[in-house]
Amino acid sequence: MLIRRLAAFAAPLLLFSFVSPLWAQRVEGVSAAAFSAAPYKVGERLTYIVSFSNFVMAAHVELLVAGRGSYAGRDGVQLRARVETEGVVSAALYAINNEYVSFVSPGTGLPFRTQQVIREGARTADSSSELNQPATVQHGPAAGVFPGTYDLLSALYRVRALPLVQGSTYRLTVQHEAEQYEADLKVTGREVVKTNLGSFNSIVTQVRVPGNSRIDSYRIRIYFSDDERHIPVLITARHPAGEIRAELAGSEILPEAPPATPAKPPVVADQPPKPPETSNPPPKEAKSSLPATLPFTVGEQLNFKIFLGPETQPVGTASYQVRSRARYFGRDGLLLTATARTTAAAQQLFSVNDQINSYVDPTTLVPFRTELRLQEGRKTTNMTLHLDQDLGWASIEGGKRFEIPAGTHDPISVLYALRSFSLTPPKRAAVSFLLKDRPLTLVIEALKREVIELGGVKVPAIQLALKTTEADGDKLKVRLWVGDDRRRLPLRLEANTKLGPVRADLSILPLTTQ
Repeated sequence: MLIRRLAAFAAPLLLFSFVSPLWAQRVEGVSAAAFSAAPYKVGERLTYIVSFSNFVMAAHVELLVAGRGSYAGRDGVQLRARVETEGVVSAALYAINNEYVSFVSPGTGLPFRTQQVIREGARTADSSSELNQPATVQHGPAAGVFPGTYDLLSALYRVRALPLVQGSTYRLTVQHEAEQYEADLKVTGREVVKTNLGSFNSIVTQVRVPGNSRIDSYRIRIYFSDDERHIPVLITARHPAGEIRAELAGSEILPEAPPATPAKPPVVADQPPKPPETSNPPPKEAKSSLPATLPFTVGEQLNFKIFLGPETQPVGTASYQVRSRARYFGRDGLLLTATARTTAAAQQLFSVNDQINSYVDPTTLVPFRTELRLQEGRKTTNMTLHLDQDLGWASIEGGKRFEIPAGTHDPISVLYALRSFSLTPPKRAAVSFLLKDRPLTLVIEALKREVIELGGVKVPAIQLALKTTEADGDKLKVRLWVGDDRRRLPLRLEANTKLGPVRADLSILPLTTQ
């Protein structure tokens, strides 16, 4: 019972520790209203692995600047966070899967609307609040005080927007559920912090909560990167049951869409099949219509041969293709397709003929529609999934509706998304993805660099371990080798299946026009 209570308290502390409060500037010569827009860059995604006592993988935290637009009739920036316990902690101690959304003013960081979905053990709660705070802050005689109240998520980003000057102390009012905190954040020094993502020159801060001895006793320390983004690279807290550490495991800024131009639609050779819900085929787009930061272009095609056990003759083939960027189902999208089928020689053993279409956002690569046409033996499955990444819902066409975390991928989009991750060993990242109608957390761990042989050619590669956070999440021993260069081409995939070891090797390099 004691462990259960400690675990229950540890999860809210994980998010609270990220929001080292913002506070009135008490140091002369530094403006109390100092505000940097750098932490609010749309597309920034931060992933953290949390350890607790002897549990190396106790939880993970995801932070995302999801977008900027009109929300509740106001110009705002949408911030999202997710806290989820993992492995033994989730299965045996306490299962937590909480999501937080905060809509903030882009000029002040003040939240004007918040949403949260709390799933802690048997408890489930879904709530939202309208804060009605001003879009601009008028500083009168008390200009040294930051007005307004912040929720946990908006407080984190607001404190990142401060100058964090050596010796400074900042104060902010933060409210979480029914509790309100007045906390101090003191900048105590600088230190080099080593994480799985690399070494960082960091600004060391100490969080104190004078009016709450329970939280104050945890002596929370936060190490921010010493640059304009002020990324929290490490958070530590003391707990009677052991230390809590939240360590940065992934940091990326998803590319923004290029500005639209009135030029005539360019012509390319490939034309995707007409979606069933549109009356006209989508306009063709050139490969330059994708952000230059992506490691692939329109027209890229990856073809694989699939081998079973020690067999030297393939039992199947698979093909992945980046089709075209156009308007699909009323929105800007990029069509990704995948097909897999068994060879004629393997048809007697088992028959597979699968096709998946994934319609993704061209900037975030998260899907808004997934079409599955799966045929395995005599069993055929047709399923269309509609995904609302902003509201956190997915629905099966003609069937049920269920919740998904923000930024959830499907089996195709996750392959393209991970190619844009930082995969230098021993870095780790975690993303949410759908297995048919079931959202899972996929952990991507860069194991090592090595040279593999494909078709008689030696290719430098990085070996990745792909596993979920469930108790048996690594039972298939899925390993993926990607090219050790900017393109991060998937070169080989291995897994243990009911039929035995399976290997898929890239057989034809991508065919693209330059």
